[in-house]
Amino acid sequence: FIQMLRSAKKRDVLQLLRRAPEEMLPFVVEAAVAAQSVASLEALSDFMDFGKHPKSLLEKFLYAAAFSPRPSGELLHLVLDKLDGKQLAPEVWESGIVAVGALVGKLCQQKLCALQQEVERGVKTILGGLRGAKEESKVVIYLLALGNAVLPESIPTLLDHAEEGSVAITTAAVSALQRFPAQHISTKVKRAMRRIFHEKRKSYDKTCRLAAAEILLNNEPLPMDIINILLATNELETEMATFLLLKVQSSLR
Repeated sequence: FIQMLRSAKKRDVLQLLRRAPEEMLPFVVEAAVAAQSVASLEALSDFMDFGKHPKSLLEKFLYAAAFSPRPSGELLHLVLDKLDGKQLAPEVWESGIVAVGALVGKLCQQKLCALQQEVERGVKTILGGLRGAKEESKVVIYLLALGNAVLPESIPTLLDHAEEGSVAITTAAVSALQRFPAQHISTKVKRAMRRIFHEKRKSYDKTCRLAAAEILLNNEPLPMDIINILLATNELETEMATFLLLKVQSSLR
């Protein structure tokens, strides 16, 4: 079906979308996203109405975009256009921002960051939204999007939120940092993770502390980091201590 859509004209894809039975429409939308031909994306652009279609269909479209293994700049452009300036249901907006992060990350993995203006637009959408976000729930979504994007330039922003935010914000920021490969886990990142795990500035949530310890153990740990984490297990609850001991054993192997 996807192969057929790739060779179809815009009017034919649009006709399929408009005439599909209600129970089949999510399948056709998902297939049109997967096809990623100019015609299928233009047809989706004309068809998808973020002011009228049910939330379930809009989320299906956004999930299909986010999980696309090799997305195009045109697909990111389509998602950004559909989100831009719209009053959306919270669930749809959240799915959209997270999808933008995923698309930016995958385009950069394909070495298309510098070649796609839409990537820059996507990054501005996330970082600009994060700077202007007042509600905790919105800050968390933007941090999740940054975690999907895995942009090295976002690390200072993630570190600020990891150390200074609320429980939900610090957890989201540290989780985002876990997504980065070893070459981006610098000395500065490790120092911040030590402060979080050992609670040097304030008390942190258990999940956040475990994630910080994992970053230290998974990225060329110093002997002193391993010793200090082992010493800290004496003061932790059994489940947390067991998890960290297993991580240390795995790291040593």
